[in-house]
Amino acid sequence: MRSPSMNHFSSLFTTNIGSPTSWFTIYASFSSFMMILRTVINDLIPLRLRTFIISKLQSFFTNYQPNNHQVSLQIYQLWDGTPNNLFHAAKEYLPTKISNTYKSLKVGKLFNQNNILVAFDGKQPVVDEFEGIKIKWLLVEKTKNRPSGNTKSELDEIYDGEMYVYQNMPREYEGNGFVLSFDEKHRDKVMEKYLPHVLSTYETIKAEQRILKIHSGGGGGWRSSNFNHPASFDSLALDPDLRKTITDDLDRFLRRKKIYKKVGKPWKRGYLLYGPPGTGKSSLIVAIAKYLKFDVYDLDLSSVMSNSVLTTVLRATSNRSIIVIEDIDCNKEVLDRSKSAADMNPDMDPVGSFLGVKQMAMGGRGRSDNSGKFTLSGLLNYMDGLWACCGEERILIFTTNHKDKIDPALLRPGRMDMHIELSYLKAKAFRILASNYLDIEEHHHPFLEQVDELLDKMDVTPALVAEHLLRGEDADVALKTLIKLLQGMDISRGNE
Repeated sequence: MRSPSMNHFSSLFTTNIGSPTSWFTIYASFSSFMMILRTVINDLIPLRLRTFIISKLQSFFTNYQPNNHQVSLQIYQLWDGTPNNLFHAAKEYLPTKISNTYKSLKVGKLFNQNNILVAFDGKQPVVDEFEGIKIKWLLVEKTKNRPSGNTKSELDEIYDGEMYVYQNMPREYEGNGFVLSFDEKHRDKVMEKYLPHVLSTYETIKAEQRILKIHSGGGGGWRSSNFNHPASFDSLALDPDLRKTITDDLDRFLRRKKIYKKVGKPWKRGYLLYGPPGTGKSSLIVAIAKYLKFDVYDLDLSSVMSNSVLTTVLRATSNRSIIVIEDIDCNKEVLDRSKSAADMNPDMDPVGSFLGVKQMAMGGRGRSDNSGKFTLSGLLNYMDGLWACCGEERILIFTTNHKDKIDPALLRPGRMDMHIELSYLKAKAFRILASNYLDIEEHHHPFLEQVDELLDKMDVTPALVAEHLLRGEDADVALKTLIKLLQGMDISRGNE
């Protein structure tokens, strides 16, 4: 049975409603109707059901977009059971896109890092813009009480109405994941440019945050520890022109991966550091490692007993690393075969001398009948032979105090691409030491020119001068005593 108010309300639509009185009557009847309807709903529909219906209506009208052409891409934490690099890239990339208006964040600090880490917790989407494209990122986190049915209504309740594609995730992929959505017309640009941009940004962030490692060992395997050496290009007593030559060569090496591949060469580069003891060869290695953000593998050739062991050890090194062999001239296998082995290394035992002579008589790359022995041939095969393709983005650095003792086969381009001579301290490099140790700016101290003149006339290592400057705290006193030291050395040399 219809109420009188409802009968009156319906009858008004059959009458003339052009007058103000008619409009007021319609409004009064409609208000009465809505009050009656509200009373009926409150009496017949439970509160929880009413709340659910209202939330669904609000979500529908809020999120409704006519002609929606949104595309969603799911980035799961695992791909075929292995870690998905794109997931980890997004995890590092997205915090860089969080603005100051973001309301909910996760923060933390790891024991081996100085900075506070920031991550978004998924309670609010992150919106990124790339070449005019707006891309929305959402986080899917694995919950302990995952709904068994995976129905859309259950998921909408859990994620406050946001549309996640969690119910389609295979069980082997369960875990954290990301969903990014964008307009369908930008699909190609997102796949071909945006995702590679995320990956390249991740590599840059990873390189900046990377904790360098130094690995020492040889035939017995590698032992690792954090590489916290304080040396850098800024602290080296290195001629500025030489420094620029080295850093330019390193930069050119890093950006020429495609060129190496095009010409059919392994992406490696070899450096020979040579010069008297105390001229900074080891410090330069540290500076190069920190400049490139590469780990260091310090290989002890004396512990390598055969070519097969050498191959195994070198294959265990990682990409983006520096393999260092210091004092290469101390290993009899790499000495110049054109000279007598005994003359090159008087301390060589008779058996070693006999083997060296035998190898020279055989010619070739130092091969011997003892196939289980470490030879120069084994080292050369790793540098530019068949084993050279094992790993890429590698720097090989050899150091020596006596370049003339090393077999020329080891020194030619393609093996030692750049020969860097680290010689005695001269004026330009000394100014760097004075600035670092005594806070003296270049050309702003009366004693600097006197030191420059003395250094030009004599051979003094940077290590000797640096040790002397480290003792003094007052710049005037330190330079005066250094001048006296150099003058005394000059007099002693003149009396010889």
